[in-house]
Amino acid sequence: MMIHSLALPPSDAEVDAWLAVLTSAAVADLPQLPPPSRVEVAGRLCVTPARGRPVLWTAGAGVGAGESEGVAALLLFTEEGNTHTAFLDVLTVRPGARRRGVGTALWERVREELLADGRTSVAAMLDLGGPGQAFAEAMGFENVLPMAWYAQDVPAAAGAPAGAAADGPAQPPATPGYELLTWYGLVPDAWAPAAAAAHAAMEDAPTGDMDERIQTWTPERLHALQQLILDRGGDMITVAAVTPGGEVAAYTEIVLPDPEGTSALQYDTVVVPAHRGHGLGRAVKRHMAAQAAARHPQLRRIATTVADENGPMRAVNEALGYRRERGVGIYQIKL
Repeated sequence: MMIHSLALPPSDAEVDAWLAVLTSAAVADLPQLPPPSRVEVAGRLCVTPARGRPVLWTAGAGVGAGESEGVAALLLFTEEGNTHTAFLDVLTVRPGARRRGVGTALWERVREELLADGRTSVAAMLDLGGPGQAFAEAMGFENVLPMAWYAQDVPAAAGAPAGAAADGPAQPPATPGYELLTWYGLVPDAWAPAAAAAHAAMEDAPTGDMDERIQTWTPERLHALQQLILDRGGDMITVAAVTPGGEVAAYTEIVLPDPEGTSALQYDTVVVPAHRGHGLGRAVKRHMAAQAAARHPQLRRIATTVADENGPMRAVNEALGYRRERGVGIYQIKL
């Protein structure tokens, strides 16, 4: 089995070959979901992540000599405190090439890279019940954070509430003393320190037995991660509940990896501990769905992951109409 390392950024032909593998696997394994778009795949392959160093491989005869049989993408974290671990973002084999040792050959190259770089563990997100789970468990991975995908349908006629405006106040939440602000792309500089402080409240979210350590949030780190989404061709919307004193009491984020696509990913939703119990989580998420639909009329689905042990967030999602789609887990192996 020939395994090829890809130079960064990959060529258009290499991006197309990578997309073909992911598309064929998605059609076979998750036919109910839209396959990845070229915008999304090209963005992830061609724009360097903010958190680490990527390494890419393909399996097969190579571009120009036949279609790729499999692909793998590894992110070696460079953040302080995480240089001992890494994230296996992709290890996918074309359905017609499975059970021929392709996945094993890719994993061996990934493992060699990890050991050569001094990494002691690696994690990956895997759908439960699929070929990825069976393969990972055979290699020695364990599920250290059980989660599930939840999805919400976006009606075709959805729109922003009357009076809502970008970068300005919207209809207030049910609890007096807060207003909702909507930001497209980067959080404005004036609000970045308060938004970064609110992100720190994610530290009490379940992380299971993951080796990856939570990083300190600063305005600079917040902007760097948001800019990465934009540089990859995506769109990002943040809705925040703020106080008259300038505190971000709650926020939620949504990302469209392809702004022309029909699906979006719900990123973080956080209510700062001192402001919990007032319905702010539901307020920001409800307003977010309307804002996203108004900005992207073709949007039909918003998906998110929630840890099984995160009962409060699962209750918020259920109240807003999210349905559980499938189990997923963060799988990890110690090297």
